Amino acid sequence: MDFDSKIYVAGHRGLVGSALMRQLQQRGYKNLITRTHAELDLTDQRAVQVFFAEEKLEYVLLAAAKVGGIYANNACPAEFIHQNLAIQTNVIHESWRNNVKRLLFLGSSCIYPKDSPQPIKEEYLLTGELEPTNRPYALAKIAGLEMCWSYNRQYGSRYITVMPTNLYGPNDNYDLNTSHVLPALIRKMHEAKLNNLSEVVVWGTGAPKREFLYSDDMADACIYLLEQPEGKLQSLFCDTKPPLVNVGCGKDITVRELAEMVKNIIGFSGELVFDNTKPDGTMRKLLDVSRINALGWSRKTLLTEGILLSYRDMLGET
Repeated sequence: MDFDSKIYVAGHRGLVGSALMRQLQQRGYKNLITRTHAELDLTDQRAVQVFFAEEKLEYVLLAAAKVGGIYANNACPAEFIHQNLAIQTNVIHESWRNNVKRLLFLGSSCIYPKDSPQPIKEEYLLTGELEPTNRPYALAKIAGLEMCWSYNRQYGSRYITVMPTNLYGPNDNYDLNTSHVLPALIRKMHEAKLNNLSEVVVWGTGAPKREFLYSDDMADACIYLLEQPEGKLQSLFCDTKPPLVNVGCGKDITVRELAEMVKNIIGFSGELVFDNTKPDGTMRKLLDVSRINALGWSRKTLLTEGILLSYRDMLGET
């Protein structure tokens, strides 16, 4: 990409999209195109057609999606599959119709089977059953990956799919009904500290292990991939395997360890109570990141540092 290349960031105000915007701006990219949901509904096929035809985009980073934690996925499965399928189908197809040079599609590590060997390699895709709690969302993301690969094979496009591990960071969702585990813990510990509560209840047993990546590190990886010459990425653009890259840190911790870490960083002095009547989800989900490491990228932000930065962002201090 050139610094004046016309780059569209879909979903620029969310956790992922805002991180992409920060990293692009820090690198010196000047011609960034964005639209709010009010300005452009990506589930509206005609509106997306008009937008792409008018803007003549060169690069597309597809970070727009309906996302949420276990509660949200269980409560609204129809919205999760319908909205995500509509968004990605419209954007990927119009990118092809309008000769976008490169597209990067953001997926999720939940695309992998619930009982995958650990750490999870890219080739484990579609080798087993999905985790039931987020199956509709995962199937939508698998369809997006398959669509990118299909267009690459049939039309010679150069679309890359990135599957990040659990993300957190600035502009995260701290709503306790719809947030993921880490922002939910930050919010719970903060409110408990403010209200001098004696305990914080954590969903599940605390035994599941999770990997967490700071959102700006994820964005750094995405832009790094887009900046590479095609020759370096040749292994991603072949007919025999999808253009899929895991992005993570390669290390995980238990939810109990995570809760203790958040508790210490925020300064909550009460007890942690684990509610084992609530679902744990997948017991372990650690990504194998050897592919992106071999391409020359690795994470920069340690978990303790990232949690503190996220907490300050939630408080409005950054």
